[in-house]
Amino acid sequence: MFSFILKRVLWTIPTLFGVTVIVFAMVHLVPGDPALVILGEHASKESVEALREQMGLNKPLLEQYFLYINHIFHGDFGKSLMSGEPVISEFLQRFPATIELSLSALVISIVLGLFAGILAAIKRYSFFDYTSMSVALAGVSMPVFWLGLMLVYVFSVKLGWFPSYGRLSDDFYLDGPTGFYLIDSLLAHDYGAFIDALKHLVLPSIALATIPTAIIARMTRASMLEVAKEDYVRTAKAKGCSPFRVVVIHTLRNALIPVTTLVGLMLAGLLGGSILTETTFAWPGVGKWMVNALNQRDFPIIQTSSLIVAVIFIGANLVVDILYAFINPRIRLS
Repeated sequence: MFSFILKRVLWTIPTLFGVTVIVFAMVHLVPGDPALVILGEHASKESVEALREQMGLNKPLLEQYFLYINHIFHGDFGKSLMSGEPVISEFLQRFPATIELSLSALVISIVLGLFAGILAAIKRYSFFDYTSMSVALAGVSMPVFWLGLMLVYVFSVKLGWFPSYGRLSDDFYLDGPTGFYLIDSLLAHDYGAFIDALKHLVLPSIALATIPTAIIARMTRASMLEVAKEDYVRTAKAKGCSPFRVVVIHTLRNALIPVTTLVGLMLAGLLGGSILTETTFAWPGVGKWMVNALNQRDFPIIQTSSLIVAVIFIGANLVVDILYAFINPRIRLS
């Protein structure tokens, strides 16, 4: 088992190196001069060149890349070109908002996806099966930003049930130790703020959870139908086991192996792919921060956020590989 884990960890090294090259190259292919963006269109040529010299933008790309790697190894991710604040500090300020949104969406996805998938597999070819899988197909195909706008229009504008943007109303203020508003409000015994933060979380969580819910539902249904054909399931039925035991112990337990892998990768995808949702709902997380940085050509923020998102994906893949090897010993033996 140790050799299996060691191989997986060693494989991440060239992957991380490739990620740094791609991130650095993509950022420098973005049109626009950061110095000109900062100083404005009417800045003199001398001041623009002086700022480029200060930022190191006039050096060869290869030299800029090695300086970039050297700074990363020393924990220096640079400073924002617009705010002047350390990039890693700004990232850590916004990351709890993205984690809170992503975990909420993941919980919704797991609960609804598993319920729909299990029930669709049990009631195969029934009205519920056809309906739930059709809804799941529509969920996978639906653009997140369009769904977000429809949710805002119906539940915020028309019905007024939920807020349309932000994490907390102006009537409340939270400055807790965790950065997670639901936890900080409970620690402060401010239950009004808790309810308000929960209301702000509902619509963006539903929008972000739509595609993962649909995928989990379809994967659970397909996996359960596949496992139901195995000999040990037929043997359990022949021995007179109750339908509940056959479904839960013999079928669902083994069918959840690929679903577990999928959920692990989805968490990384939610953490890194909530850009559209955060932008639609003005959610002050990493995704919206990245969009603002792209608009302002803020290279340090773009590089750091892209690199961290890539590391999250690689780390999630590594953890899922190791967990899958624990669940299924045949993986590590092969």
